[in-house]
Amino acid sequence: MPDASLGLFVLIIALAIGFGFVNGLNDAANAIATVIGTRVLSPRKAIILAAFANLAGAATGTAVALTIGKGILVPEAISFETMIAALAAVIIWTLIATYYGLPVSLTHGFIAGLAAAGFAVAGSGAVNWSVMGQILSAVVSAPVLGFIGGFALMVILFWLFRKSVPTRVRGIFSNLQILSAVFLAYSHGKNDGQMPIGIITMALVAAGYASWEHIPWWVIIVSAAAISSGTAIGGWRVIKTLGLGVTKLRPIHGFVAQASAASVIEVASFLGIPVSTTHCISTSIMGVGATQRLSAVRWGVAGNIITAWIITFPVCGALGYLIAWLFNLL
Repeated sequence: MPDASLGLFVLIIALAIGFGFVNGLNDAANAIATVIGTRVLSPRKAIILAAFANLAGAATGTAVALTIGKGILVPEAISFETMIAALAAVIIWTLIATYYGLPVSLTHGFIAGLAAAGFAVAGSGAVNWSVMGQILSAVVSAPVLGFIGGFALMVILFWLFRKSVPTRVRGIFSNLQILSAVFLAYSHGKNDGQMPIGIITMALVAAGYASWEHIPWWVIIVSAAAISSGTAIGGWRVIKTLGLGVTKLRPIHGFVAQASAASVIEVASFLGIPVSTTHCISTSIMGVGATQRLSAVRWGVAGNIITAWIITFPVCGALGYLIAWLFNLL
């Protein structure tokens, strides 16, 4: 058990709630970006929908929270200091990225910050490299599957509805897109939404207030509420980037992108592998856009998004290492 004051414990809880809030500012906004971009739902209705679906997802599975809380670092390396360093790193980076409208992965940012903070405190032996290997493989495979799924499903639907009039297609998929938006927001809660749950429980376990076998319900409720609040207050910048900036979307495109991304995330959640909602929905949108023609995708915007993904790991890792090192120095 880490030797830390009550003040540090309270700080971790506050930072974890802050983490959930910026998750809502950036990551959770991805779940409703396309349904707003296609004008099927107003921002207010989409945000309310996302809030309830995120809560349901967060409450129906904790496999990812367990991976985050006790899978990244060995127990001896888990301390209040490493948790604070990782949280501070990802919050700083996400606020910067959100300001510029760049969707980034809070999941991967926190993992990079936590691993680097553990490395700074206890060396390379602090990191559970087998779990990190699974996560890093998913960094590549999940977006690829999102792109392929979006492209393939779009081609199939184009063929099935090739003789249908556009107004009929829009009517069908306007309704279906609402369901796919619920599915994506639910899958976000079941995967990315588990992050603050894992962090708060990690702190409670480290302080001796809880066990991994019985995660308190208030942790789930507080975490989901923090994410929903962030989405309601400031997710519009990211929504504009994904819903309006990558490619021109109609309801059928939004449905396909959401359904493809949510399916990939659901499988990962079942396996307890944290993946990025950002990566999955972004590449699904690119896959959908590419079925029209390659030039239909605004590759400049897509390139900025991909660049933000790539630098998330080194930026959050460096910040996590630096903050943990300063803790040790002090």
